[in-house]
Amino acid sequence: MDLQGKHALVTGGGTGIGLAIATALAGCGAQVTITGRRLEVLQAVAGPGLHPAVMDVTEESQVRDVIGAAVAARGPVQICVANAGIAEGRKLHKTSSEFWRRIMATNLDGCFYTVRESLTSMLQTDWGRVIAVSSIAGLRGAAGAGAYAASKHGVIGMMRSFAEDFLGQPYTFNSICPGYVDTPIVSRNTEAIRDRTGVSAEEAQAMMVGLNRHKRLITPEEVAAAALWLCDPLSGSTNGTEVRIAGGQV
Repeated sequence: MDLQGKHALVTGGGTGIGLAIATALAGCGAQVTITGRRLEVLQAVAGPGLHPAVMDVTEESQVRDVIGAAVAARGPVQICVANAGIAEGRKLHKTSSEFWRRIMATNLDGCFYTVRESLTSMLQTDWGRVIAVSSIAGLRGAAGAGAYAASKHGVIGMMRSFAEDFLGQPYTFNSICPGYVDTPIVSRNTEAIRDRTGVSAEEAQAMMVGLNRHKRLITPEEVAAAALWLCDPLSGSTNGTEVRIAGGQV
């Protein structure tokens, strides 16, 4: 697939799924703006086709300014990948308002700000792809993670609605819904489960692996391959839907 001349934006592009998607897009010729909160992480992976920009997706004005600067430098955003997110769980009776808002501010508000500001320039072009990284939890819920699951359900709802807004136009809006992926988030959750329950790290990771239907962690590259497919010129009829990457039926 030839993405020469296309400008892509990937939030949370310094590690894990975001980095895998950004690298795949750059490999197809796109100029990719990768954003995150830690400059040192972004600079460590920057290279041909990958351009770092510090951006906290929870800060509306910062999202507007950083995306505006990226557009000025590399042209309209024609591929927007809203990937930045946090995955933390608490049971209902332990979910404070502060925790709820922190999850929503990153996973839901941040996705909204990113897509809206990217679309401002995308609509000046004749082609565009918007991809939001949701989660299997956004389709089926997740025990002990109501705030996270609600935020990811919200992401799917936004993508379905935005697709309806632009039906018949050359822009698509889709969600990718992975199960547990082999990323630093899984490593952190492994430690959290171990500390909370007293099980070993191996047992904690096995709990997450067991929730994937094929009983293994998904690789970031598998998710990136799905994102590339959604950017293919022949994917234009895939719109307002969810790509499930969970190793089996959900």
